[in-house]
Amino acid sequence: MAYIANTDKDRKEMLEFIGVSCFDELISNIPKDLLLKTPIMLEGGSAPHSEIEIQKKVFSLLSKNQCLNKANSFLGGGVYDHFIPAAVDHIISRPEFMTAYTPYQAEVSQGTLQWIYEYQTLICELTGMEISNAGMYDGASAAAEAILMANRKNRLTKALVSDTLNPVFIKVIMAYTEGAGIEIVPIPKRNGETDIDALSALIDEKTCCVVVQTPNYYGVIEDCFEIEKTINCANKEGFKKAKPLFITINDPISLALLNSPSEYNADIVVGEGQALGNKPYYGGPLFGFMASKMDLSRAMPGRLVGATIDVEGNNAFCLTIQAREQHIRRDKATSNICSNQALCCLAATVYMSLMGKVGMKTVAELSFKNAHYLANELVKLDGYSMAFNKPFFKEFTIKCPIKPKIIIDELSKECIYAGIDLTNYTQEANDEYFLLIAVTEKKSKSEMDVFIKSLKSLMTKISTSKKE
Repeated sequence: MAYIANTDKDRKEMLEFIGVSCFDELISNIPKDLLLKTPIMLEGGSAPHSEIEIQKKVFSLLSKNQCLNKANSFLGGGVYDHFIPAAVDHIISRPEFMTAYTPYQAEVSQGTLQWIYEYQTLICELTGMEISNAGMYDGASAAAEAILMANRKNRLTKALVSDTLNPVFIKVIMAYTEGAGIEIVPIPKRNGETDIDALSALIDEKTCCVVVQTPNYYGVIEDCFEIEKTINCANKEGFKKAKPLFITINDPISLALLNSPSEYNADIVVGEGQALGNKPYYGGPLFGFMASKMDLSRAMPGRLVGATIDVEGNNAFCLTIQAREQHIRRDKATSNICSNQALCCLAATVYMSLMGKVGMKTVAELSFKNAHYLANELVKLDGYSMAFNKPFFKEFTIKCPIKPKIIIDELSKECIYAGIDLTNYTQEANDEYFLLIAVTEKKSKSEMDVFIKSLKSLMTKISTSKKE
């Protein structure tokens, strides 16, 4: 690599030091079919390109993207298109925020520490929990870290994870816990929600936690009060070494309208925070939030900012808990998180501060009403019905008479992103055609009506071709 300042002599010395004769020997374990055969070149081969030629090529490629300002999108599945006040981008673009990198020294980073403290406070108010950390990579890793956190707290080794979780979250959980000696046991789903009878049968003295997502991946609002009651009843049977912890994964926007996790006695609350002031950005960057009861603070990963008083009697902020391996001995660390997606967390802080309780509730109510309007109209179409007759928030699953891929492909030609084909992700849809549709407060009635009209036209077209 030309931009690395090592000479051939430097490279030779390094290779000799680690006991190999050449670079190819260093990567000999990589399968040959995965190795790059020819150098990566722009169109035109090895011929040099001017700056203006490269700019034109890059912008030509960029123009192929369809951003959500142009498309009528009903995509969800964890990343959502919510309204973001213009002030959010303006504030986070300030150089003291955008260029800062994980500052630790309290004496030079009071501003950063203060907004992280405010972020933690807002997350606690949103979830009803007692303590929050400074943020996680994303919702999936936050869910996985919550299981590790439960294991550190009660030393039990079986985690019960609902089958209604986002399948991406489940994959990340499996990867995180594979080497930690934690057994991941799925809780079966029934009619789009966690099977509480199956949960009751699965809980035993090895259970360290129960993990449930609400609203779940199908959009269904889980009965977390009944789930907590089931966990609590198991605790009273007398054979438990320690209490299984109740972990919930929540959509933060939903918490402005639905019960807070503290009301159904969740121990740890995590979720994907992207909906709070962060754009979809083609799937990232994201950030995860994590909050819990106070007695779990020492098991919490990452770092926490606290408020104190300095020697002169002024309010001050400092890192109160530093549980990362960068701060303390590796064997004592709760995680190896090396970044907390600080800029994304700052965007969430600005967003929640600007929207306030009334604004957040309005966003939630509008998303709820829009989703229910669209669902009610879609089920009027021949062959379409709700996949699950259960309460939902802003996302729902529709049962289709044709393959969802056909709907998605055909409507995309009209710049309509119809939703997510669940046959690609879940086993429940093997014999039936399920389409996951998300609706936020940004959707106007006319945009939803265009979706309905286009779907009607598609069905008419398919029906006509069958007759012919």
